Amino acid sequence: MAEHRTMQRGALLDAARSLLSEGGTEALTFPALAERTGLARSSVYEYFRSRAAVVEELCAVDFPVWAAEVEAAMAAAGPPEEKIEAYVRRQLALVGDRRHRAVVAISAGELDAGAREKIRAAHGGLIGLVVETLGDLGHRQPRLAAMLLQGVVDAAVRRTELGAAESPEEIAEAAVGMALRGVRGG
Repeated sequence: MAEHRTMQRGALLDAARSLLSEGGTEALTFPALAERTGLARSSVYEYFRSRAAVVEELCAVDFPVWAAEVEAAMAAAGPPEEKIEAYVRRQLALVGDRRHRAVVAISAGELDAGAREKIRAAHGGLIGLVVETLGDLGHRQPRLAAMLLQGVVDAAVRRTELGAAESPEEIAEAAVGMALRGVRGG
């Protein structure tokens, strides 16, 4: 019985990812989840009390996977500059991933305070991955520098998601350049 519930919950989360990546937060409804999974709408409520609860569960499941991929890319890199580049590039490489598209859709929607706090905490964990590296590069306020660096990454993600005139590779190069050389360019 517990295994069946775990499988159903997983199917609901997978359906939620698909709905979010295809149609944004408006597409994430309990009737749509029920239709995608073949469950009765009332059964969906047995697993999640609200749409916000679905979002919170997605964050709890998907953010750690995303952060682990970024952390692994950084661990495989060499000196601090390469770690910063890996931090930026891996996040941008994840833009096409369904988990990421769902998170972007979630972030753009109206959520309750609990769901927003979970997203903020998850982003804080992601930022935490790069603080030590920025300290190694001599930043006096590495946490602030990490937040600003994540702002560059977030802007590049948004630019890529918008289907900008630049290719995803050009956007990644510009983001890495900004991260490593600031506004000097080159």
